[in-house]
Amino acid sequence: MASEPFTFGPYKIDPAEVFYTTSLSFAMVNLRPVIPGHVLICPRREVKRFVDLSADETLDIWLAAKKVGGQLEHYHNASSLTFTIQDGPQAGQTVPHVHIHILPRKAGDFKENDEVYDAIDEKEKELKQKLDLDKERKDRSFEEMAREAEEYRKLFL
Repeated sequence: MASEPFTFGPYKIDPAEVFYTTSLSFAMVNLRPVIPGHVLICPRREVKRFVDLSADETLDIWLAAKKVGGQLEHYHNASSLTFTIQDGPQAGQTVPHVHIHILPRKAGDFKENDEVYDAIDEKEKELKQKLDLDKERKDRSFEEMAREAEEYRKLFL
């Protein structure tokens, strides 16, 4: 595991929040998860749009998402996974760095299944407001996120 911070758009991510890495990608816990196990997979290189990923990065990020998703589905006793990308500002992307949301899903976690997308969009809007206006912080603490990442890291030993 790297000792230097990871880059997520203009932000530095502490290595303690990262639980899985490859040579081209990393997985981190989410500052504002929609449901338990909601994580992000990102390319190590700062890439704003999905179409700008290299072929190797595209393959690597999806293989990482497959591996991480499978482990988290089992860990959270889920029965399904949602993988989603908000690619560009009009798609709801608030951090200009490609990232795949992975959410372990269970029956009844949302009243209507597609409400998950509204929930992700709402969390992204809240994060953008926080980043733009620096409103009162309602995010998870670093310690909470580091503990979660440590638990997930054990899944990949």
